[in-house]
Amino acid sequence: MISNQILQNTIEGLKTIARVDFCVMDTDGKEAASTAANMSECGPETVEFAKSPADSQEIQGYQYFKIYDEQQLEYVLIAAGTGEDAYMVGKMAAFQIQNLLVAYKERFDKDNFIKNLLLDNLLLIDIYSRAKKLHIQTDVKRVVMIIETANGKDSNVLEALRTFFGSSSKDFITAVDENNVIVVKDLSDGDHAKDIERSASGMESFLLREGMTGIHIAYGTVVREIKEVSRSYKEAKMAMDVGKIFFDERNIIAYSELGIGRLIYQLPIPLCKMFIREIFGGKSPDEFDEETLTTINKFFENSLNVSETSRQLFIHRNTLVYRLDKLQKSTGLDLRVFEDAITFRIALMVVKYMNYMESLEY
Repeated sequence: MISNQILQNTIEGLKTIARVDFCVMDTDGKEAASTAANMSECGPETVEFAKSPADSQEIQGYQYFKIYDEQQLEYVLIAAGTGEDAYMVGKMAAFQIQNLLVAYKERFDKDNFIKNLLLDNLLLIDIYSRAKKLHIQTDVKRVVMIIETANGKDSNVLEALRTFFGSSSKDFITAVDENNVIVVKDLSDGDHAKDIERSASGMESFLLREGMTGIHIAYGTVVREIKEVSRSYKEAKMAMDVGKIFFDERNIIAYSELGIGRLIYQLPIPLCKMFIREIFGGKSPDEFDEETLTTINKFFENSLNVSETSRQLFIHRNTLVYRLDKLQKSTGLDLRVFEDAITFRIALMVVKYMNYMESLEY
């Protein structure tokens, strides 16, 4: 259903062009939009006109026109004035609103189709038949992007993103829950990772200018068939969740960048606890002091390079070796040994994952 605000904007634009006042009433004689306050008194006449067989009629100095939606009377348009000129202007305005109803209905149908497509609610045969009916290409490369802000799914975010992409865009902007907005982006003009990243950055900058805060954007992999769009959506959802755990310093994250994080995210918590207990006994790796944790993280960042790590930490090489030896004695893991380093790195990620999941319970 088209909103009253859209109708108001439309008749105000028509008034500017034709210099004629308009009023849109529903079939019960209630005003939906108007450019003149006194036209709201035409309710009784509107109800009578709606019951009549005529499609247009002149009543007490006004021209009345019926507006249909698939042969069902939806609105009555009232144009101020009489005569041939007023009739012609009113007829054109009614035709404009009629087309607007059709356009918004088609948009709603497409939006409904995309929602069901994302949620895997359609049979394969229905996907292609409905896509054909709605004039949606089925073999175009697409990627699903999820946008989340601090205030959850705000209708302003949805409308802002529709403005950002424009009405002529081949992209679909929708929402399937109360937490975020979804963009199914058309990549027929290119699918390079940098292009997708650039688009995500553009959305982030635009939303920041619109006053949105706490923006996070995640996206899945590129798909080449419309039936695979739901897979890209599931990947984007995982990227959003995993990104908050292991890449919390980043506002934009791709599914392809999650690495081992997406594997750890799917582990049950009891299994994670058992792993930590077997590796470290009763101690957790996140209980180390800040100096030790900084040393460990910097050592990993520099691919286990002792010289480069000591240089970046502004400490002597022997000091770093001492810290690593001390860590080996307390944990039994020597981070200079590749296998031990992998074990320790995974353990840190597992602990981070467990802490995050526990925080969601409170």
